[in-house]
Amino acid sequence: MLEQLRAIIRKAAPEAEEVISYQMPAYKLNGMLVYFAAHTKHIGFYPTNSGITAFENELKEFKTSKGAVQFPLDKPLPAKLIEKIVRFRVKENINKK
Repeated sequence: MLEQLRAIIRKAAPEAEEVISYQMPAYKLNGMLVYFAAHTKHIGFYPTNSGITAFENELKEFKTSKGAVQFPLDKPLPAKLIEKIVRFRVKENINKK
């Protein structure tokens, strides 16, 4: 699932740099875009607060917090939604520049 998530992020932000931040895989483009990590029962996806807020209606079926969403390990990743969130974060970071 982590490899699938990585491929989704790379597709949505091919020019982003892969880094390790807060001891997690992360992507950077004009600032940090997203982070992700494996946990016991879920994949943690961290698109910052703005990434969660902008897609709160589409994320209703998942457990979320201020800057994180949990994707359960027993369900497929919502690839299209993840891609939309990453593209949103790319545009947001480019507009900050």
